[in-house]
Parts: sequence; C-alpha cells; structure tokens
Amino acid sequence: MAHPVDVHVGKKIRQRRWLAGMTQQQLAERVGIKFQQIQKYETGANRVSASRLWDIADALQVHVSFFFEGLAEEEDAVPVRRAAFPDNLLDDKEALDLVRSYYAIPENQRRRLFELARVLSDVA
Repeated sequence: MAHPVDVHVGKKIRQRRWLAGMTQQQLAERVGIKFQQIQKYETGANRVSASRLWDIADALQVHVSFFFEGLAEEEDAVPVRRAAFPDNLLDDKEALDLVRSYYAIPENQRRRLFELARVLSDVA
C-alpha cells in the first residue's frame, strides 16, 4: 500500500509536468531515468529519494517544497464538499489543460478573458 505522502508527491509531480506540457518520457530524459520510473513516482507506487526529487524539481523548474504544498491541509482537512469543483482541481487533466491554454493567451487578451469569466460566474 502506497504511503499518502508518496501519493501526494507523485500527484504534484504529475500536476507540474502537465502544466509544463512535458511527457513522462521528456521528464525522465531530463532526470536521467526511464519513463516507467516516472510513472511509478506519479502513482506513489515508488518513493522518490531526496536527490531524485531535487533533480525532478530542477527539471520542472520548481522549488522542492512545491511537492509538499497542501500536504498538511489534506491531513488536517475536515471533509467539505463543494459542488462546483472536483475534490482536487489540480488532479483534473481538463483543468490543467485549461490553465495551460489560458496562460498561452497574450496577457492583454487574457485579462479580458478573465474579466469575462468573472462576470459570467457572478451571473450563474
């Protein structure tokens, strides 16, 4: 059985890799391992050593602490359901694709799109 911390770290690796638009193969090549190992890390099946996590953080251009963000909240959280969102929005590939696409839009257009979305969500 995978340890909850290993599962959390794996999800954060997958989340950041998706946001970076990187495949498992590309990340594996940057870190110097096989893509199957990335798969095992992302599912929490294998633990990531400190040095390997450091290399992954470098390849994904984040601080090592990124992989532990939200961990304390998960452990301490009282279950609260929000009908509008999945349990973990950043685990949703569609949401990550939307975020990646959003940031690909030029900044001035992105601001206008954001304001439109805000107005539409206030109406709903």
